[in-house]
Amino acid sequence: MKQALISVSDKTGIVEFAAALTHLGYRILSTGGTARLLDANGIAVTEVAEYTGFPEILDGRVKTLHPRIHAGLLARQDVPAHMQALATHRIDPIDIVAVNLYPFERTVARADAGFDEAIENIDIGGPALLRAAAKNHASVTVIVDPADYAAVLEELRRHGRVGSTLRFALARKVFAHTARYDGAISNYLSALDDNGRRGAFPQTLTRQWHKVQDLRYGENPHQAAAFYREREVGAGLLAGYAQLQGKELSYNNIADADAAWQAVRGFDAPACVIVKHANPCGAAIADDVAAAYGKAFATDPTSAFGGIIAFNRPVDRRCAEAVSRQFVEVVIAPTFDDAARAVFAAKPNVRLLAVAAGEAQDDLDFKRVGGGLLVQSPDAKRVARAELRVVTRAQPSARQLDDLLFAWQVAKFVKSNAIVFARDGATLGVGAGQMSRIDSARIAALKAREAGLSLAGSAVASDAFFPFRDGLDAVVDAGASCVIQPGGSVRDAEVIAAADERGVAMVFTGTRHFRH
Repeated sequence: MKQALISVSDKTGIVEFAAALTHLGYRILSTGGTARLLDANGIAVTEVAEYTGFPEILDGRVKTLHPRIHAGLLARQDVPAHMQALATHRIDPIDIVAVNLYPFERTVARADAGFDEAIENIDIGGPALLRAAAKNHASVTVIVDPADYAAVLEELRRHGRVGSTLRFALARKVFAHTARYDGAISNYLSALDDNGRRGAFPQTLTRQWHKVQDLRYGENPHQAAAFYREREVGAGLLAGYAQLQGKELSYNNIADADAAWQAVRGFDAPACVIVKHANPCGAAIADDVAAAYGKAFATDPTSAFGGIIAFNRPVDRRCAEAVSRQFVEVVIAPTFDDAARAVFAAKPNVRLLAVAAGEAQDDLDFKRVGGGLLVQSPDAKRVARAELRVVTRAQPSARQLDDLLFAWQVAKFVKSNAIVFARDGATLGVGAGQMSRIDSARIAALKAREAGLSLAGSAVASDAFFPFRDGLDAVVDAGASCVIQPGGSVRDAEVIAAADERGVAMVFTGTRHFRH
């Protein structure tokens, strides 16, 4: 008789799957809670303990770890000697295995989960079953994901057996799953200190990503590349994008799109951010996204050519018509209405990405170095108005505080050294990625002049402190009336005195936003 072994923690769809297998002539072997569930739903079940002749012991820790089970899984059904060995020992082959594991990751994600509970949720028999069946996928169909039940049943109904292509695909999925499972256990245990306290960074860090697509090339045409995403992508993260139209995304498209989306999604008002080479070259907030786009584009029309444009609100026809007048590589928004889609359809090469709005953050940031990896928590800090400390005699007005906080939020996403001029919810000049802060200040002022924008009365944000007064003098000479910076320099007093001398207001955030 054909046999299926079913023992699942996630019982989604398992009753229907087992019922279908029974109808197709399979005997169902099962354990514990799964067996009780199937029996309660009228499905004939043989308990594993009955099948092996050995009872479950040690509170269920030992139930499937038995030669009659593992021989039935590991025997190659196309090898006569294997089948003879099964016959000699009166063991039947097991043709299908549906197993998923104790919820270890979900357990340790809870703040109140203790060490003993975590240990009890380390599955032993389940991974052994999965690995045995996956190793022998030439003879056994192994299923770890309830989403695959339908595909298995379809092949059984159409052909009477599961084809080798699907069996191999399912086996690959199993080994990826057990690797992730073991990695989660390692991450948890190696993050514990000698007193059982859990740290943020385990001694051995294991992560898993899944390939979405091969890319045409990497940062440059001579480099190969692919795009991967984590298994579960929270709402609001770029990797969960849906491409609605346009050419295939490139390596640089994805990198720049992430920079644009990360910047725009943090604004509470309708906003637009335009990115070129991972730096915002224009950003603005307004009453609607079309108006925000117009203000952002005005910051630096030259750099915006061929850029990435991100919106934090749905894009409508008016906005789409404004954007479509320029050459753009990628447009990102939570949604695009039908009228906007119709406008962009006239430019089929423009890539439209829909990214679900949300507040999810990556748990860790990574930067590769030769032979190693730098790991840090994400820069999720948002400075509130109440946290600002005025350090000058001049007090910023309410309007100036709005401009300062807007400029500060943009500066967080500009490569260091970063200087951002802003006024009335729009950037006026951006200086990025220079080796000296004063050069970034000069470039930002130059960009504003080239765009025909006045910096008179503007607010300036600096992502880190001014090490000398020359940077402060440069932005005031350009027209700034107020400044926001972290503070923390040994020369803070000198820079504050310079601000007082020049009659400008300056606030300290106490937070730095280096971005390399």
